[in-house]
Amino acid sequence: MDNTPFDIFLVATPGLEAPLAAEAAALGWQPVIQPGGVTVQGGWSDVWRANLCLRGATRVLARIGGFRAMHLAQLDKRARKFPWGDLLPKDIPIRVESVCRASRIYHAGAATQRIERAITEELGAPLAQPSDTGPVITIKARIEDDLVTFSLDTTGESLHKRGHKEAVAKAPMRETMAAMFLAEMGYDGSQPVLDPMCGSGTFLLEAAEIALGLLPGRGRGFAFQRFANYDATAFARLNVAPAARDLPARFMGFDRDPGAIRMSEANAARASVSAVTRFQAGQVTDLQRPDGPSGIVIVNPPYGARIGNKGPLFGLHGQIGAVFRERFQGWRIGVVTSEAGLAKATALPWKAPGPIVAHGGLKVRLWQTGPL
Repeated sequence: MDNTPFDIFLVATPGLEAPLAAEAAALGWQPVIQPGGVTVQGGWSDVWRANLCLRGATRVLARIGGFRAMHLAQLDKRARKFPWGDLLPKDIPIRVESVCRASRIYHAGAATQRIERAITEELGAPLAQPSDTGPVITIKARIEDDLVTFSLDTTGESLHKRGHKEAVAKAPMRETMAAMFLAEMGYDGSQPVLDPMCGSGTFLLEAAEIALGLLPGRGRGFAFQRFANYDATAFARLNVAPAARDLPARFMGFDRDPGAIRMSEANAARASVSAVTRFQAGQVTDLQRPDGPSGIVIVNPPYGARIGNKGPLFGLHGQIGAVFRERFQGWRIGVVTSEAGLAKATALPWKAPGPIVAHGGLKVRLWQTGPL
């Protein structure tokens, strides 16, 4: 397999490019932050490793080449000569998504049609239909300043879908976001983590997996496994389970909803982290500081974004802040919220809030303290 380096674009949740870059650097790449993500250089084994190992990326795009095209006829001719068969199988449907900027080819729909027709006629691969429910390979074409660049979506389903969380709460925190918020709080796998409103357990599952050395993509499939150059034996060498670690149960989740606790326990079992997690139904006001070393409290409380009356939420945040100040000396507190006023209602000694992060149509930020 040709492993000549090329550009690999790691798509980030908007606002979380910096912690993703730090994660990529820790894994040995030399990341360059760009709007919407991070670019690294590598070969196909790096593409596989990025999908398998990165907790903060939502998608991995492999930039496979391109050419200049001044008009649609030229685009059609050069797309037909592009070596699609080196990477694309003939039996899996393809989908093309095009973007045009500052180019003489300005109609993205027309560009998409020409590229799709070139691939299907030259390679013989079928064109994906809206009704298709099976595997599809997505090619992204970017036409900027008359330069056509092709990227392959090597991921498939978004990387936040780790493959083991079936049950989710009403407003779930995506796994990729949870991992990056933990990273921004300095979590390195050694500290206890507590979530007083754990929902489906996302923060705690991510923290536990990091502590146990479990790879985030270990239990799912990827689009690149359908590419013509995929080497199953080489990939299996990357996807190796870590040596067993004997850790105390230091990842603790609480929620007033017993159904959420059942969800969290089921998700933890599927993720193979039950031995180090504990979930318990209860009110925030009943929380007590766990025995043992100080750690991190991280919580994604209700924002009231879809509720007309936010008044009760200010009282709730005041209660949360009082519990933390009175009972969690030495712990560091993190709150994810879209409302600065709610964060301030806790009366906790906040540092400057983190960057604005897009979450479900809202703009949220991580507010965190030093050790209380």
